[in-house]
Amino acid sequence: MLHTYFRVIVGIMVLLSVALSVYVNPNWMWFTVFIGLNLMQSAFTKWCLLETILVKLGARKSGDSCEIH
Repeated sequence: MLHTYFRVIVGIMVLLSVALSVYVNPNWMWFTVFIGLNLMQSAFTKWCLLETILVKLGARKSGDSCEIH
């Protein structure tokens, strides 16, 4: 479930930041850049703050439908 929550939250954040940059102020695009940079650093460091927060909130790390047992 953790990966599902992660993908949903990140997708919402990206769409929200794009909508805010179009309808409110173009500087909101920096939020999209921030999200992208965090995704890139987590690929190299294998650590993501959102994942840590989700685990502390009770999201399960195992049991995903895509996980190989």
